[in-house]
Amino acid sequence: MEREQLADFLRRRREAIRPAEVGLADSPRRRTSGLRREEVAMLAGMSVDYVVRLEQGRSSQPSTQLLGALARALRLSDDERDHLFHLAGHHPPPADEVARLARAGMVRMLDLLGDTPAVVLSDLGEVLAQNRVSLLMMGDHTGHTGDRRYMVYRWFTDPAARGVHPPEEQEHQARQMVADLRAVAGRRSSDPVVTGLVARLREASAHFRRLWAEHEVAVRRANRKTLLHPRVGRLVMDCETLLTPDQGQQLLVFTPADAETRERLELLRVLGTEEFPSEVSGRLER
Repeated sequence: MEREQLADFLRRRREAIRPAEVGLADSPRRRTSGLRREEVAMLAGMSVDYVVRLEQGRSSQPSTQLLGALARALRLSDDERDHLFHLAGHHPPPADEVARLARAGMVRMLDLLGDTPAVVLSDLGEVLAQNRVSLLMMGDHTGHTGDRRYMVYRWFTDPAARGVHPPEEQEHQARQMVADLRAVAGRRSSDPVVTGLVARLREASAHFRRLWAEHEVAVRRANRKTLLHPRVGRLVMDCETLLTPDQGQQLLVFTPADAETRERLELLRVLGTEEFPSEVSGRLER
């Protein structure tokens, strides 16, 4: 681990980012060039004290999970992310783990969307990054582990994941997810991650087995859905999906479909995140 080089790199990357680039308010009274340390800590989900120790070369070796969080917070490019891992004494993530990191360009698009809810997903429906408004609308979906990382798995194995949609929409949502997974399975036919997920879903859910057997295929790029939010009620949202060229990641953008939803979403922004339910799975199931 090269502590001095790591400290210098982190400090310079922090100072090079303007607050507006990460969705934070800028002010002419700011005396700090770039982001403040507390802002990096907030974006990365770690303590300010640890960020200070990293920049002063006094920290223990950071874990790969912490480095990934720092790379996202500092909007590092792929090359910069790999350099960060090298300085910290780790090998850069292998290809399968890199695929689980939101691309820098996607994260910047999240920031630019401002008050429009948006998330970055893997092609298997794992949430890789969310902006603030999406957190208010659906809770934090980035902390799941194992098969629960995948929205399609939660949908077919956890009733709470389905309960955030009106009953009359649930079958439609289920069919969409299975058809999309079928398209991914065709594109990644030799990938054990995909084949293993399908096998475990077939074992866990009779509903999934029935839909999978129908062999419907569709990559969903636009959709309308109703979300039953516990604090502001029904949200009717139009969803647009933007795909990367290799279709490995996608940016899902939510816009209010009517005036009532627009007002409720504005109310949600005012209310903030106080006492948001910890498990509100499925709000963005496609």
